[in-house]
Amino acid sequence: MNLSDPLGDMLTRIRNAQMRGMSKVVTPASKVRARVLDVLADEGYIRGYAEVEKDGHKNLEIELKYYEGQPVISEIKRISKPGRRVYSSVSDIPLVRNGLGISILSTSQGVMSDNAARTKNVGGEVLCRVF
Repeated sequence: MNLSDPLGDMLTRIRNAQMRGMSKVVTPASKVRARVLDVLADEGYIRGYAEVEKDGHKNLEIELKYYEGQPVISEIKRISKPGRRVYSSVSDIPLVRNGLGISILSTSQGVMSDNAARTKNVGGEVLCRVF
């Protein structure tokens, strides 16, 4: 299947799986998706992920995280889309819910959270927002 926005597809799969109360969700593997999942795992929004192979295709199996029966991720939204890219300098990186959530950025030094980007003093493309 040809997708125009693979990262948006992964975020939608996570959102849909959490609405259904699923513990795991599977998405096709790619480097960008894996880096975004690394940031989500480091920040504590997911338990983790593993690369699995099925029918000769590599997939990422994501373990979702819940707290007292409710999903840890209450909002996950794609910001920069294929039709409209959104870039931000280090001084203009937006705070998500006054610092309670995170933005995930693709920078020249890799994919990282907004706090890490501010620490390293780099800006980049704002991929998504998580709260």
